[in-house]
Amino acid sequence: MKRESFKSRIGFLLVSAGCAIGIGNVWRFPFVAGQNGGGIFVLLYLFFLLALGVPVLTMELAVGRASRKSAVLAYKSLEKPGSFWHIHGWICMLGCFILMIYYTTVSGWMLSYFFKFAAGTFTPGMEADSIGGVFNGLLSSPIQMILWMAIIVVLGFWVCSLGLQNGLERISKFMMTALFVLIAVLAVHSFSLDNAGEGIRFYLLPDISRVKEAGIGSVISAAMNQSFFTLSLGVASMEIFGSYMSKDKTLTSEAVSICGLDTFVALMSGMIIFPACFSFGVQPDAGPSLIFLTLPNVFVNMAGGRIWGTLFFLFMTFASFSTVIAVFENLISFCMDMFGWERKKASLINCILVLVGSLPCALGYNILSNIHLIGGRDILDSEDFIVSICLLPIGSLIFLLFCVTKWGWGFDSYMEEANTGSGLRLSPKLKPFFQIVLPILILVLLIQGLR
Repeated sequence: MKRESFKSRIGFLLVSAGCAIGIGNVWRFPFVAGQNGGGIFVLLYLFFLLALGVPVLTMELAVGRASRKSAVLAYKSLEKPGSFWHIHGWICMLGCFILMIYYTTVSGWMLSYFFKFAAGTFTPGMEADSIGGVFNGLLSSPIQMILWMAIIVVLGFWVCSLGLQNGLERISKFMMTALFVLIAVLAVHSFSLDNAGEGIRFYLLPDISRVKEAGIGSVISAAMNQSFFTLSLGVASMEIFGSYMSKDKTLTSEAVSICGLDTFVALMSGMIIFPACFSFGVQPDAGPSLIFLTLPNVFVNMAGGRIWGTLFFLFMTFASFSTVIAVFENLISFCMDMFGWERKKASLINCILVLVGSLPCALGYNILSNIHLIGGRDILDSEDFIVSICLLPIGSLIFLLFCVTKWGWGFDSYMEEANTGSGLRLSPKLKPFFQIVLPILILVLLIQGLR
């Protein structure tokens, strides 16, 4: 079976960026920045993104591009005889599956709120308790939770069933273009609000006093954590797109472009949220409730709030759905490579598996609300712990060691693949940094998460 490829470089960049751009950017980044003092956190985040995120991203892409295969067969084609690196490929697919059986529920929340704002569920001057009641009503309704999750799952696999170019690439181009337009419209509107300047200053101007209040160690740790997890590295979600890409550009150039788009969306999300929060006297460090409780409270109190709320949650839906279809593509490609299935068969079987696998999470706040798993966490948070705290850093460490040690693919082979094409090149002088410093940083992240 001939391997599919992207129709254009811009298609590859938008699909890959779409995989990275998700809830971590538009939901997690703003409230983590708010909790950690704004401007200095943002600077530290950018530093760690270049020092940690870009190198590991080039490694996932290198494994994919050099092998032209999904994770298990990619490892098998590049590893030395008798090695067992390919076992990690199976773990990657398990990680992608676990990620999707809770991420689709959260993506369903975004879609639900888009329709709720569009339909006028949130009315001007609505009380905060009533706004909270809408979210609690969503969580407590098994029918709503399953319905919105199922729409995301079925729609996502339908897009992927159309093919790499006609489905994933074409839809991602449309969604990402629309997402960038929505960002611009929402940001311009936020800038026009009263007291917006205060929010922008809090967000972008470094203030050491706010960092001291949060604790410098905590701020550094949060920035390093966010820069790493924003790219969803470690479960081969990026490796698969490396297997489809051309060799025209160096992997460093492509990794910087992907990180650039990812960071642009994260930064602009803050430019939308912080001015709005300061304009309406809302705390910008409200945590995860920022999206579903705090911001709806802002929208119902601003002129044209129904329109702005609808546009914001359309933006959130596109951001989360772009990740969903990218990871679905990884599951489908894996089944096509390993079992020789046609794309439509792989899409259908995976659709059924993800639908069934997502039910516990969708029911975790109502029928199954008494179930608490890892460390007393509910079902969604337990599944997130497995992926975000365990599989992503451990998987990234394995990709790293595979690429830079003599027991794996090897540093020279990785460098040759990474530097093939035109553009930014990695220097062989980085070898000590890749072999010593990067593994230590990833281990620090893992230990911090497990504490």
